[in-house]
Amino acid sequence: MRIAVLKESRPGETRVAATPDTVKTLIKSGASIAVETGAGALAHFPDSAYESAGATVSARDAILSNGEVVLCVRRPDAETLERLPAKAVLAGLLEPHGDKEFAETCAKAGVNALALEFTPRITRAQSIDALSSQSNLAGYRAVIEAAYLYGRAFPMMMTAAGTIAAAKAFVMGAGVAGLQAIATARRLGAIVTATDVRPAAKEQVASLGAKFVAVEDEEFKAAETAGGYAKEMSDEYKARQAELVAAHIAKQDVVVTTALIPGRPAPRLITQAMIEAMKPGSVIIDIAAANGGNTELTKPDEIVEHKGVRIAGFTNLPARLGADASQLLAKNLVNLMPLLRTEEGALGVQWDDDIIKGMALTRDGSVVHPSYES
Repeated sequence: MRIAVLKESRPGETRVAATPDTVKTLIKSGASIAVETGAGALAHFPDSAYESAGATVSARDAILSNGEVVLCVRRPDAETLERLPAKAVLAGLLEPHGDKEFAETCAKAGVNALALEFTPRITRAQSIDALSSQSNLAGYRAVIEAAYLYGRAFPMMMTAAGTIAAAKAFVMGAGVAGLQAIATARRLGAIVTATDVRPAAKEQVASLGAKFVAVEDEEFKAAETAGGYAKEMSDEYKARQAELVAAHIAKQDVVVTTALIPGRPAPRLITQAMIEAMKPGSVIIDIAAANGGNTELTKPDEIVEHKGVRIAGFTNLPARLGADASQLLAKNLVNLMPLLRTEEGALGVQWDDDIIKGMALTRDGSVVHPSYES
């Protein structure tokens, strides 16, 4: 099986879909690897490291002409798709939610596209779940960014000159990113509280030493899908929760928002009025900025200051940890490979496997993912 690894072209994207270590693993499985020149440079993986691992490093034209499986971090542009060989398998974070046009472009190009975002939430697929691996790092990095912007100490410090009070941090959304944000803020010494609309999150938050804050009524008890995602809540519940959160946020130094609903705009959790009630010097890190943001004042990839409160809308926090994010994503892709090859090591996608069924956007020139059915 011939595997090609693309260099990412998005501004600010530091990640790469294969590392020298995963190249070694793939070669041991019988694959040949071609890496685009400079693909790993921003993650501190030089071309020489890939060559030492056994890969061929060359320009895009050369690797595309031979790639049976093409690995990427973010979706390539239409021009690149058209240059892929017929029936090539494209795998990566393809941003597929609600974008049938992209799927149709892949189908027209004869590309069999597999979106890691659609990895089923089943036990067997956990090692392929790139959303979780990247969200984990996003939660960590969000708190590091918050600590920098806050500009004060997180832990309580008792000195002969006086005592510095511990920072109060509030995490909104206790999924993978939120739980890592809680754990990181706790490790840095903050007093941490958190909220989520999923009942199961209460125990998880408590297990990390944080206090849970939510309106715990009957709607709250049923607010989780079978896949483990949060459901959209009623307007009545949102109003009650907003009242509780508004009073709580006014006392916080740092707020990290992580609330996302797949395929939909991020829910607005923090109003301008709530921000104006916060203390000057407070910080909000909005992990949901790429989907519109959880606050009324979030601007993608900007740090907005409003009446002394800074709202940071980083849209790609994992890319701020390029080497580690690449390592985890590349391992997710390595774990996908057994479903793309035959026992002899040749290309052979296991189309009947539940994991592949869940991830497949296109197959043999047709759009096949059920989310695109009209």
